[in-house]
Amino acid sequence: MKATLAALGRAAWAGVDPEGFFRRHAADPTPFSVRFPGLGEVLFVSTADGARDILTAPAALCRAPLPNPIEPVVGQNSLILLSGEAHRRARSILTPPFRGDLMRFYVDMIAEAAEEHIADLHPGDQLLVGDAAQAITLDVVIRVVFGVTDRSRRREYARVTSQLLRSGSAVLMLVPWLRRDLAGRGPWARLVAFRAQLDSLLSEQIEERRDSGELGSDVLGLILNATDDEGNRLGDDVLRDQLRTMLAAGHETSSTSLSWALHHIHRDESIRAKVAGELAAAATPADIAALPYLGAVIQETLRVHPTVPIVLRRLTGPLTVAGVSCASGDVVGIALPALHFNPSAWSDPESFNPERFLDAKPPPFQYAPFGGGYRRCIGAAFAHNELAVAIGTIMKTLELRAPADARRGKSPRAVPRGIATKPSHEIALDVIARR
Repeated sequence: MKATLAALGRAAWAGVDPEGFFRRHAADPTPFSVRFPGLGEVLFVSTADGARDILTAPAALCRAPLPNPIEPVVGQNSLILLSGEAHRRARSILTPPFRGDLMRFYVDMIAEAAEEHIADLHPGDQLLVGDAAQAITLDVVIRVVFGVTDRSRRREYARVTSQLLRSGSAVLMLVPWLRRDLAGRGPWARLVAFRAQLDSLLSEQIEERRDSGELGSDVLGLILNATDDEGNRLGDDVLRDQLRTMLAAGHETSSTSLSWALHHIHRDESIRAKVAGELAAAATPADIAALPYLGAVIQETLRVHPTVPIVLRRLTGPLTVAGVSCASGDVVGIALPALHFNPSAWSDPESFNPERFLDAKPPPFQYAPFGGGYRRCIGAAFAHNELAVAIGTIMKTLELRAPADARRGKSPRAVPRGIATKPSHEIALDVIARR
């Protein structure tokens, strides 16, 4: 009984305060287990060697761990949930639009989205960082991924998407038996209705593109024009699931990273001054995306606050992970907060120090905010550029300052939000001037 209660307590702590829970294991190289409802026992590692064992395991030995609580929002065909040959084929179509060399087509739209959402702020106002970050990153997905240029239609996409993501409450996502339609009422009915509204918008956008014959250079256009190695295109149901995944995963993860980055920049005057100094010489969004110190700030933000704190695999065959023999069916994972705070790998890991990323490039198994191996996030390069351009555009437009108590006090905790984590309370920055 005591062991069961202890296991439930560990799972609850990991769910409510993932950074705090997993950082406790940063100094201990021993793998540890946490039992999650619906998923079972997960063996976690916190070292680069353990991460290497998981991330270099052959695709034939690993599957996405199912059931996954985000399935009601993203759909069963989501790249996040696919495994095996279906995952490989979908990835071969979805990866090319996010190549780093295509960023030049996207950075101007990212800057425009950021400018639009801070246009009404003036000295004496406050920038509510979380609200602004959500609005900017959602608008970026709608413009860059879906190619929606009409302002009223973008607002409609934003409204429906926000309602869908809010309807996916933690309880509804984690407890499958609550997913019942009670005569068209209740939380499950609302989620299904909002998902249907979004799918209707997506279907309309897809058909308009096909009918026009001009697919365009945005992500949707490139996907519509792409085939796998057997010449097959994505079916409409699969395509809608992938687009919803980009909305949920891309928007929520970038939003929380943007919030944390602005928080840390304005919490430390020396960091803020260095970023501002770099930005003074950046004339275009493309220049901003290439700034080394700003890039290091983003990398350090993702080290300290990995937006998705765990990387999971379900084994389909035997595998030794960090010296532990695991069997087919076992679930293994990387605890990113522990890996990223491991004192044997990181000097003074508790400090927010962007310079560590200017001095050397960390090994891929020591630093893995986007996962790794054959399941590494396809949007990693896009996310980095999105964050850099959004931060740079905001700071080139507004002079901001954190209130004195925010600079002196502790940083917010990271708490779960949908697919990602977010600061536990809103971060407010004072607007000192418009530049």
